[in-house]
Amino acid sequence: MFLRRGLLSAAVLTMGLCPLMAASITYTISGTVGPVLSGSDPLGADGKSGSVTAVVGTTLKPKTHTKTSATYKLPAGAVTVHLAGKSFSAKTSTLKYTFPPAGPDTMVFTATGSIDGFTGTVVGTVSLAKGSLTHLVTKHPQKFTPSPQTLTAATTAGGPGSQIKYTAPIVGTTVLGLTGTATN
Repeated sequence: MFLRRGLLSAAVLTMGLCPLMAASITYTISGTVGPVLSGSDPLGADGKSGSVTAVVGTTLKPKTHTKTSATYKLPAGAVTVHLAGKSFSAKTSTLKYTFPPAGPDTMVFTATGSIDGFTGTVVGTVSLAKGSLTHLVTKHPQKFTPSPQTLTAATTAGGPGSQIKYTAPIVGTTVLGLTGTATN
């Protein structure tokens, strides 16, 4: 009797934990950074490879949401940034999904961390095909479809297309285009 109860308890515990352990999405955005759209690019990122990787739990609840967007606060270490030969794991980060009635769907990753003793923020804006995201992202993080998608670089800072912005004390703010791929 004890053995059956013990096995049943172990089975219930395992079934309860498995969804938590496996319930995540890994977004990978990678490609070539550039051209410089604004700022002076003190890191020398223009023309170099860059990437943002985010591991996002599918059970997260949005920090804020509207009919066409949702913003999630991610745990420390959820976002890793590689830019101009430098890497950092974000101490704080957010992910914002938008799916407006017109225009492309977007994912915006904001990550703050330290490199070589300097704290900075990187904002990666990924412009996805219209219809890649659904209203379900206002409830929980979701995968986009299709995956992979080809990313086209923005031609103006803050304009349409994919881009990376980095800001740090002393160096200011730089915005660069991003050409590459997005997968999940």
